[in-house]
Amino acid sequence: MSGGWVYIVTNKPNGVLYVGVTSDLARRAQEHREGLVEGFTKRYGLKRLVYAERHEDIRGAIRREKTVKHWARAWKVRLIVAGNPDWDDLWDTLGS
Repeated sequence: MSGGWVYIVTNKPNGVLYVGVTSDLARRAQEHREGLVEGFTKRYGLKRLVYAERHEDIRGAIRREKTVKHWARAWKVRLIVAGNPDWDDLWDTLGS
């Protein structure tokens, strides 16, 4: 199995958060940016990629995503701020 990514998107700094998992971060981030998939992220305009965590195995990424999804909001915010204190959109760092 190939690797995967756990990621967090938002609509603005300290805005609504969505935790997801994917095997192709650039593709999935683009889908969020363009609002291509119906659901929570499109409804709330979550287009800003603010956190991404690489895993060598997709199964590990899925486990981590399930864990982070159940965290309190404050823990998720601390996770973001630890690596991205200004809540910058990480889209430009993906090399797409």
